[in-house]
Amino acid sequence: MTPPIDTNQPTDALIEGVQAPRFALATASGPISNESFSGKSVVLFFYPRDNTPGCTTEALEFTALIEEFAAANTTVVGISKDTLKKHENFANKHDLKVLLASDADSTTCEDFGVWREKKMYGKTFYGIERSTFLLDGAGRVQRIWRKVKPAGHAAEVLEAAKAITQ
Repeated sequence: MTPPIDTNQPTDALIEGVQAPRFALATASGPISNESFSGKSVVLFFYPRDNTPGCTTEALEFTALIEEFAAANTTVVGISKDTLKKHENFANKHDLKVLLASDADSTTCEDFGVWREKKMYGKTFYGIERSTFLLDGAGRVQRIWRKVKPAGHAAEVLEAAKAITQ
């Protein structure tokens, strides 16, 4: 007998080589969508919350490599449920150079399968599982990293971005 499918828990159905889900998000610079990056690679890194230690480490490491990503024709976008105002404060506080997008209604998080059931201190809740997706210039998923450890992650993503632009 097969166990019942939990329809509330996202699957890892998004795989490398497929077209990325459609997205439309707000940023401080204006709205972005799949079409915003046509012909360019894009890194979408999903993170739980602004100004937390792991999220700050990840955003700072992507910022430190932003010129190298640009040289590889790759845009870097951080996505969380935080508001644009919180993103603005986060970016200003840490002098971040990555684009920060707000997914307040979790639609994009759900479409990419990063809105997950989590457990902490005996409590169960839903939140963003730290994950990164590298899309090529045609919008196909080239690489997926799930359950990311922030330290050193940006350098690994940069190497993958360079590999797809060669």
